[in-house]
Amino acid sequence: MGTLGKTIYTVGFWIRETGQAIDRLGRVLQGKHYVQEQLSRHRTIMNVYDKSPVVDKDVFVAPSASVIGDVQVGRASSIWYGCVLRGDVNSIRVGSGTNIQDNALVHVAKTNLAGKVLPTIIGDNVTIGHSAVIHACTVENEAFVGMGATLLDGVIVEKNAMVAAGALVRQNTKIPSGEVWGGNPAKFLRKLTEEEIAFISQSATNYTNLAQVHAAENAKSFDEIEFEKALRKKFANKDEEYDSMLGVVRETPPELILPDNVLPEKAESKSFKV
Repeated sequence: MGTLGKTIYTVGFWIRETGQAIDRLGRVLQGKHYVQEQLSRHRTIMNVYDKSPVVDKDVFVAPSASVIGDVQVGRASSIWYGCVLRGDVNSIRVGSGTNIQDNALVHVAKTNLAGKVLPTIIGDNVTIGHSAVIHACTVENEAFVGMGATLLDGVIVEKNAMVAAGALVRQNTKIPSGEVWGGNPAKFLRKLTEEEIAFISQSATNYTNLAQVHAAENAKSFDEIEFEKALRKKFANKDEEYDSMLGVVRETPPELILPDNVLPEKAESKSFKV
């Protein structure tokens, strides 16, 4: 560190010391009315007992998510904002390329009344919709669980099966491959079309790509964020020049373009009603 660097460091140190001294004086003046402010203790990855989560380096775990205890998450999966994966009394296993969307809850049971051990197992390329509850059950590869659905202990969702949004799937129910189940309690609605089965795989791919965008944004330092804010303000009316400086291409990447059957304006003519 050169002379200039040492000078800047020293000035910064004394500014921080002065701020702390002012804070201590303020606490004294407040007397018995002083309330100590606690920093948030939220931890995205947290041990419990002697169990530590094992999360692949390519996984996106949103800052507000919680992955706790005996949890393993495979390559290219994504755990979105507000999710909780709590592997305390049993284990949770999540495969590769799976997305567990915002505010979903994944938990386990130690055993059921018959003494059967009930971990939660979620396979590869699975989509778990927003606010779904997955409790002590198995969701096989390339299955789809809709938004707000609840899967109770012992449920098995087979490969290429779909649980409709808002469904309540009772204990020990098995949803066969290629079927859509919905309602409260959930029951068979109809068979999936080939187009819908392809959509399940595409949904997982879309989320894998989208997770990379969010991971990159969340990885930015405070200085990078402030720099971009300044550029955005300076070039607010010069989008082309601003984008050029940041290396941004406004065209949507092909891998983020949803297939025609899931675009709202094109879905009206389809029979996709889940």
